[in-house]
Amino acid sequence: MKVVLDSPLDMHLHLRDGDMLKNVVKYSAECFAGAIIMPNLTPPLTTIKEIKAYKKRILDFAGGLEFEPYMTLFFKDSYDYDFLKEAKSFVKAVKLYPSGITTNSEGGVKNFDMDKLRGVFEAMSELGLVLSVHGETDGFVLDREKEFVDIYENIATSFKDLKIVMEHITDRRSAVLLEKYDNIYATVTLHHLLYTVNDLLGGSLKPHLFCKPIVKTPEDKDVLRELALEAHPKVMFGSDSAPHPKEKKECNGVAAGIFSAPVVLPALCELFEKYGKLDNLQKFVSDNAKKIYDIQPPKKEVVLEKDEFLVPNICGNVVPLCAGEKLLWRCSVGSG
Repeated sequence: MKVVLDSPLDMHLHLRDGDMLKNVVKYSAECFAGAIIMPNLTPPLTTIKEIKAYKKRILDFAGGLEFEPYMTLFFKDSYDYDFLKEAKSFVKAVKLYPSGITTNSEGGVKNFDMDKLRGVFEAMSELGLVLSVHGETDGFVLDREKEFVDIYENIATSFKDLKIVMEHITDRRSAVLLEKYDNIYATVTLHHLLYTVNDLLGGSLKPHLFCKPIVKTPEDKDVLRELALEAHPKVMFGSDSAPHPKEKKECNGVAAGIFSAPVVLPALCELFEKYGKLDNLQKFVSDNAKKIYDIQPPKKEVVLEKDEFLVPNICGNVVPLCAGEKLLWRCSVGSG
């Protein structure tokens, strides 16, 4: 049994830089035609020069594989119209992080005063640049995304022409906004479709399931599964694959991030098959994203075969999601 995907896309991907980039980029470039690349490096990507240089490093380490990195800028309220107009030729989105809320986000937004942010949001609206948002407060960990809903609503109503992508949604309250506002969209990860907080810490603590936003309740997972399995037209797949060295995950002060790139398509295929929704997988991992972002990725045929896949225990110095487990599907790349 086979499933053939036309130019699958990962609409939320962390590749890091340096040796880590060299180690992990192949796992995405082999089985995806392209990906939205997050800008929270150290220092974050805030200039066109930095964006162009980082894209070149990604392509160099991708080793000639057919893969398009769609770049993003780290949000700053100081960006003006002329800068964003020039940047539009090199980026697809501007990524907004609340300050200090996740890895390398200390330079993010501290005050969501719409008057202070108005200039950037109006320029982005006029230019057609997507606002990509890590939507969490610094409140109680299970409520952080829920508490951000009011901010999403404020932005959506104040800037109705601004296309907003709620990244890696985890909370059923966020999902409601998809129907409420024409200009709000979302990405959903694999791990938030598979796991809950009980998997993370209900028995022994599983550091390789720790991420931000944290995995939530069974009720939240069920809502996300409905969105993904039905391929809701305003929802895209985004892995939020975020590698950290093994020693940063198996220690005190565990780093937040799940490295899922080696397993996302086989695991998604297994999930969609389980619920009789394989016909919707193409929309979830490609077609919806192409419409939302108005992109035409490289032509790339990716074949998923019903064949046992033993997930490696380690990839370089990074432990992948499902390490050591057997999945029912494996990924191979066809001719484009």
